[in-house]
Amino acid sequence: MTAMARRAGAGLALLLVAGCAAVPHAPPEPEAAPAERAPEPPVRPGFSFEGAITQGGMVIGTAPSHTRALALDGRPIALDADDRFVIAFDRDGKAEAQLVATLANGRTVSERLVVAARAWQVERVDVALRAGTPSAEFERIRAPEVARITAARAVMAHSEGWRQRFLWPATGRISGVFGSQRIYRGQPGAYHSGVDIAGATGTPIVAPADGVVVLATEKPFTLEGNLLIVDHGMGLNSAFLHLSRIDVREGQQVRRGQTIGAIGATGRSTGPHLHWALKWRDARIDPQLLAGAMERAGGN
Repeated sequence: MTAMARRAGAGLALLLVAGCAAVPHAPPEPEAAPAERAPEPPVRPGFSFEGAITQGGMVIGTAPSHTRALALDGRPIALDADDRFVIAFDRDGKAEAQLVATLANGRTVSERLVVAARAWQVERVDVALRAGTPSAEFERIRAPEVARITAARAVMAHSEGWRQRFLWPATGRISGVFGSQRIYRGQPGAYHSGVDIAGATGTPIVAPADGVVVLATEKPFTLEGNLLIVDHGMGLNSAFLHLSRIDVREGQQVRRGQTIGAIGATGRSTGPHLHWALKWRDARIDPQLLAGAMERAGGN
């Protein structure tokens, strides 16, 4: 074999070796880390409550996990998306109530509620209860007023105000407390259904919590005067009576702390004051239990 042939053979061998050499691969892509799962909410086997289970009290509760229906003494109770709800107890409500949750699997969870009794401010007077027959003219005027109040309180507006800590709508001397009552020679008169705050005519009042205005009278009612009702959601509403003016309109959403009117002496009133009443469904409840101690300017 000639030298040229040997060189050609060696070159071919080098090409073959090079063609058979392993081609390096890129390092594998690292595997994506698995997405972190949101922690599972804790399972609630029973009820929990915030508030006073007492006459005139309101409670925000949390139902057991997977509750699909809720009832208090057989009446359905609205349940929010986070399983929270509102219940309240009338001033003259019974001593016990039964709360029942029906779970998604059909099982039920029951809670017996013992409603604490309260000692009300009762004054006994040695005079007869004045009971007159309303005139036909009064009845003619009063009937549509009552119908408007009833319709307003039947509205179930969407609001989250029921979740908030309630403010006092006005500050001043408390001239009438919830639940107080006079007994006229053994015959009970109507109890006081709200709290009265004395103040000068024109003193602004604010919304104690978020809500929707469901009644704002255009002219004074015979008893309530200029009347404003705000629905805080879940069947809870505030009524403000005897106002000198109303600064909001029906259907308007109001915010906690927003000015909504002013103290006055319209309707059946012996002097300028705000009568603030709270109701949950048919139960009249004590505003002082929701608003707590009143803080006045200057810390008094």
